[in-house]
Amino acid sequence: MKKIPEFHNEEEERDFWEKNDSKEYIDWAGADEVIFSKLKPTTKTISIRLPEVMIEELKLIANKRDIPYQSLMKIFLAERIDQELNH
Repeated sequence: MKKIPEFHNEEEERDFWEKNDSKEYIDWAGADEVIFSKLKPTTKTISIRLPEVMIEELKLIANKRDIPYQSLMKIFLAERIDQELNH
């Protein structure tokens, strides 16, 4: 493995890694895979058809929580995804 040079600032380090392959400097065989789930993700607009009664119920719950119903849907989806992935 090559020795990683010392950097004077973040810009210098960023420039170095843009031009060099990390496999030559780091043994990734023992690395753990990590998911950065708390980073602010980019969003993508989708279209989903829901029964009108379900939308009205979501709006009622959202109104009680004083948040937009689409935000409530994202909260519910995130909670369920987290539950499924962690069981």
